[in-house]
Amino acid sequence: MKIIKLLTLLACFTLVCLTTFAQKPKWEKENFQVSGNCDMCKTKIEKAATGVEGVKTAKWNVVNGKMKVKFNPAITNTDNIQQAIAIIGYDTEKYKATDEVYNNLHHCCKYERE
Repeated sequence: MKIIKLLTLLACFTLVCLTTFAQKPKWEKENFQVSGNCDMCKTKIEKAATGVEGVKTAKWNVVNGKMKVKFNPAITNTDNIQQAIAIIGYDTEKYKATDEVYNNLHHCCKYERE
């Protein structure tokens, strides 16, 4: 009986130590431009960014087009985030949405393309 209690205590102590000393992710913050027009764009852009594994937060400014993301660099990077945004129809600094996807955006979301 004493051995079971001792083993249980040891297991609990080990678990507490492991969770205490486990490394927390080191979040990185980055900014980049994303083309868009309205609050509907904002919702879709932010949802695409936060849908990327490793992204903690994503905020897109409708007025200046600046995207601010916070992510775990051990899991993802800004290229992956920008690709996810381009896939849904919005051009970013590095990636351009396909014409087909862009043309399927709601009429109010069609921004002026370069």
